[in-house]
Amino acid sequence: MKEQSEPIKQKVQEQFGKNSEKYVTSSTHSKGSDLSLLPEWLTLHSEAIVLDIATGGGHVVKAIAPHAAQVFATDLTYQMLQAAKRHLEKSQSNISYVIADAELLPFLDNTFDAVTCRIAPHHFPHPDKFVKEAARVLKPGGKFLLIDNIAPQDKELDDFVNRLEKLRDDSHNRSCSINEWTVWFEEAGFTLLKAEARKKTFDYPEWVRRTTTSEEQIKTVNKHLLSANDKIIDYFSINTSNDSIKSFVIDEWMALSSKK
Repeated sequence: MKEQSEPIKQKVQEQFGKNSEKYVTSSTHSKGSDLSLLPEWLTLHSEAIVLDIATGGGHVVKAIAPHAAQVFATDLTYQMLQAAKRHLEKSQSNISYVIADAELLPFLDNTFDAVTCRIAPHHFPHPDKFVKEAARVLKPGGKFLLIDNIAPQDKELDDFVNRLEKLRDDSHNRSCSINEWTVWFEEAGFTLLKAEARKKTFDYPEWVRRTTTSEEQIKTVNKHLLSANDKIIDYFSINTSNDSIKSFVIDEWMALSSKK
C-alpha cells in the first residue's frame, strides 16, 4: 500500500511494533467505562459482521466478539496484531486478524454491520480519509463507533496538549476537535446518533514511560507540563508534588453514527 510509505505511518509501525505488549496491558487501553458501553451502544444482532480498525491490544474486539458472528481485528502493525491475538485467542474463536491501513481498507464496499475504532485516530495523518473509508465498508444503516482523545476548541489548549502528545510519542499526529470530527462525519454521509464527551485521567509515570525511549525525552515532556500556565494547569488538572508530575486529565469523545 502506497499510503504506508508516509513518515507518520512508519513511525506508528515502529512505535507500536516495539511497544506492542505495553499496549495490551496499558491501563489507559485495557480499562475504562467505555469498553463496557460498547455492546449497549452498538446493539449488535447475532449475525453481525464487525470491523475494528487499529485494534491495538484488541480490547474493543474482546468486548464485542461475544455479541457478533464475526469480528475482523485490523492494525497497521504486524507485531501489534500478534500481541492482540495472543491476548484474545483463548477467549474468542470468531476473530480474524488482518493487517490494514485505516485510510485504505482492504475490504469491499458495504461489507460490515458495524465499524469501531478506539484511541487510535490521533495517529492517523488523514483522519478525514479514515472516516470516508469507514463509511465505504459499512452497509447502509451500519453503525460507526469512534472513541478518541480530542483537542479543546481553545487554540492555546489545543496547541499545548498536541505538543505534549508529540513530545512523548513521535507517532502522534493530532488530537482533533469535536467540530472537526462532526464535519468529517457529515461529509462521509454519517448521521450522529449519540455522543458523550468526558474527562480521562492519566497516571503520568505509566503514561510517559509507555512510549518514551530515554530519560532525556522524559525530561523534555516533564518540562513542557511543568511550564504550563494557570489556565492550562486548571483545564488539564495537572497534579504535581515537588516538581514531580502525578497525573493529568485530557478530553475524550465517544460518538456513535449511522451510515445514511
